[in-house]
Amino acid sequence: MAKPNVINKKELIHYAKQCLVESGIEKFTLRAVAEKAGVTQGTVYYHFRTKEQILVDIVQEICESSWEEISQVNEGIIKQSLRSAKSRCREDSFFHKLFFTLMVAGFNNSKIKDHLGDILINENIALSKNLKKVWSKSPVDGVSADTWGILFNAIVDGLAIQALLNRNFSVDKVYKELENLFIGLTSLHAEEDNK
Repeated sequence: MAKPNVINKKELIHYAKQCLVESGIEKFTLRAVAEKAGVTQGTVYYHFRTKEQILVDIVQEICESSWEEISQVNEGIIKQSLRSAKSRCREDSFFHKLFFTLMVAGFNNSKIKDHLGDILINENIALSKNLKKVWSKSPVDGVSADTWGILFNAIVDGLAIQALLNRNFSVDKVYKELENLFIGLTSLHAEEDNK
């Protein structure tokens, strides 16, 4: 029996993620979300007008929850951020397959493009805020925390592409060395402050 139409957007996103994990992007439908949630398709359409809208909202929810979790950390922010990014960096990455599929769709759909652009901007801001907690000033003269946030985000997405397309890509090795790079930059920054 269908649940009454008292279900919120967040709950539907939860059921939509389950559908994606179970069936993949190719077989994802709003009907499947409705069935999984035990509501009518009309209820799903009330909250999400298109399949793409719910998919973009899933990406946004994953990003926001990840940054909320990281923002709670006071020490080891870089390690926690890298651990979070690494957990989504693999050949079968649900998140990045979804993100890159939507990115391609965004080339022909300005609403998707704008929404994903906003998500990227918010990720860049979250990254730069967290880097500012670690670095009182940039470890490299002339490179702002805002630019570091953008670079960090681009590196993570680039590594995800590598993992998705190259089954021999060594995620563990590369993320360990990326951690060493950021720790090295942090140490360099600390040395500069002590001079």
